[in-house]
Amino acid sequence: MPILLAKTAGFCFGVRRAVEMTEGLLRDGVPVVLLGELIHNRQVTGKLKAQGACVIDEPAEAKPGQTVVIRAHGVPREINAEIERLGLPCCDATCPFVRKIHRIVAAHSAPDVPLLVLGDPAHPEVIGIRSYAAGASATAQNAEELEFLLERNENWRDSPLLVVAQTTFHLDAWKKSIKKLNLLCTNVILFDTICSATQSRQEEARQLAASCDAMVVIGDRLSSNTAKLLSVCGELCPSYLVEGCDGILPLAEELQSFRTIGCTAGASTPARTIKEVLKTMSDLTNESIQEIETLPERSGAEAIADEMPAAEAAAPVEEALAAVEPAGEEDSFSAQLEESLKSMNSDQKVKGIVTAVNPSEIQVDIGRKQTGYVAVSEYSNDPNADPSKELKLGDVLDLIILKTNDAEGTVQLSKKRFDAGKAWMDIVRSQEEDVTVEGKIVEVIKGGVLAFANGARVFIPGSLTGLPRNMPLDGLLHETVRFRITEVDRQRRRAVGSIRAVQQEERKSAQEAFWSTAEVGQAFRGKVKSIMSYGAFVDIGGLDGMVHISELSWGRIKNPSEVIQVGDEIDVYVKALDPEKKKISLGYRKAEDNPWEILRQKHPVDSVVEAQIVSFTTFGAFARVLPGVDGLIHISQIANRRIEKPQDELKIGQTVQVKIVGVDFEKRRVSLSIRALLEDEPEQAAEGEADEVVASSSSED
Repeated sequence: MPILLAKTAGFCFGVRRAVEMTEGLLRDGVPVVLLGELIHNRQVTGKLKAQGACVIDEPAEAKPGQTVVIRAHGVPREINAEIERLGLPCCDATCPFVRKIHRIVAAHSAPDVPLLVLGDPAHPEVIGIRSYAAGASATAQNAEELEFLLERNENWRDSPLLVVAQTTFHLDAWKKSIKKLNLLCTNVILFDTICSATQSRQEEARQLAASCDAMVVIGDRLSSNTAKLLSVCGELCPSYLVEGCDGILPLAEELQSFRTIGCTAGASTPARTIKEVLKTMSDLTNESIQEIETLPERSGAEAIADEMPAAEAAAPVEEALAAVEPAGEEDSFSAQLEESLKSMNSDQKVKGIVTAVNPSEIQVDIGRKQTGYVAVSEYSNDPNADPSKELKLGDVLDLIILKTNDAEGTVQLSKKRFDAGKAWMDIVRSQEEDVTVEGKIVEVIKGGVLAFANGARVFIPGSLTGLPRNMPLDGLLHETVRFRITEVDRQRRRAVGSIRAVQQEERKSAQEAFWSTAEVGQAFRGKVKSIMSYGAFVDIGGLDGMVHISELSWGRIKNPSEVIQVGDEIDVYVKALDPEKKKISLGYRKAEDNPWEILRQKHPVDSVVEAQIVSFTTFGAFARVLPGVDGLIHISQIANRRIEKPQDELKIGQTVQVKIVGVDFEKRRVSLSIRALLEDEPEQAAEGEADEVVASSSSED
């Protein structure tokens, strides 16, 4: 199991510079306070504390005589100003790449030129960058967030927009975001500010992960660049994040199951930690470490220069691996197997008739004098397969000859390898012909899921499962899914699939079908996909339409979540179509729920109803007759006497009996009166008294 170390694992120039500056001050006996953690690595922070440094959160916490060290990620502009105002001795360890972004933003942003930072909004580097904006600023972590941001700020699409990236931003996310910006915006001022060290490390990690069975990424869990490396590696093979040698021990058994393991480390990981982890791995596996030659790192002067060219692309890792990794027996067998399947050579491929099945093996007749047997471990790629339940005497199996023992008169055979070989050829053919493959998700692993497609294992990265970001992948376990093969490594027999590619194709077909037949008023049963402050996006079968917040309720609501939730299935109808922009406006409110229609049918003029006082004006009070229908009680209709103001007789929340004296459905106005009911009372009382007089007279007679 060769253990291959990435070329540029460990400290980058900016991190090394910050650590060396701080350690130099401590060696000289200077009292040092760190304004936040110098870098995102708790081991380094602990070492600096042991040497006498302490961490503060605000400049004002520094004591007289102490030197404030600014973290490598940089700090907001106002913090720098505070340090200067307090007259504190300061050592600025901000990475030159980060400081360059500060200069770019300060020079190119303006009150009418908003700033967009592609990166993690909670990261101190991004917080510092945004502080240099002269006007509005926002962040996006991927192309999807970017699109939503531009929907909320439509004026940004045609006005100048300054765009920079966090130095450790994911390269693939950067490319996708730029593509989205080019589609949606017309005046982008773009600066590629991803650190060259980050770019080379991510590309190197990608190449190494493609050539290994598993990857170990060494670094602090709070480190942004370490997290990006883990994400890059996780898309290609099982990948594990360890902070130190203690993190290797729980993985020992799992790591020993891999033939080749690659190692890389975040830019804030010290060399000492890397060496300790590698030594632990070597001791556990009895294998030596293959250190691939490190690329020459740029000098400090080059890194600090205003124009910092990207580092040279690393040579393909496969070339280095070829020199240190001899071809194993399994690789040799795999190559021979693939060739044998192509030529259908009968010496390797045979058919066997089942003659007996027992717990450890299956006996078969292959038409030769030797006895053929298939070990249960060589029966199926499915660990849950049970030959005693699946086979019966006389069944015919396709098999591969593994070993012939003429002395014993036996032939060792494998059904699993035949199935795997055939399935692998099917997978290769699927990619060549660009056809859809169906498989079952059998395992959730680091970075994605494993699918079985007729016996072949296909890795599907989490980003290609079609699930929303941050949604657990466990929901896919044991599900049958359809996917496209996007990558094939013939040498290592690895395939990468994409469920999302099939979903996108299906959505495209659904969109074409929709726009060819769509018409206003058409009804759909849809699923709420996402909720924004201004409405909800509903999947109506392959494409999304938007229900504006005003269409969700006849009453007033502050947020769509008051009516619907993500995942709800709702009935909607097409309210408006824009074929040119491919936008669909959906309606959700039902005519029969219209409170004005309910008022028309159930509460005609002269009806007496209960109403709740909801607000006052100088000329009267508004009372809620029905949810969504408020009527006016004019000040002259509140009492049967003159009053100065409505508050003299009524209060908010009070329930009163009112008479509907007028309705204007066109202008949606309702006139109410309390006085009309008060004036009816004396007449009713007078009638009552007259009846009593008549009754009295009758009794005297």
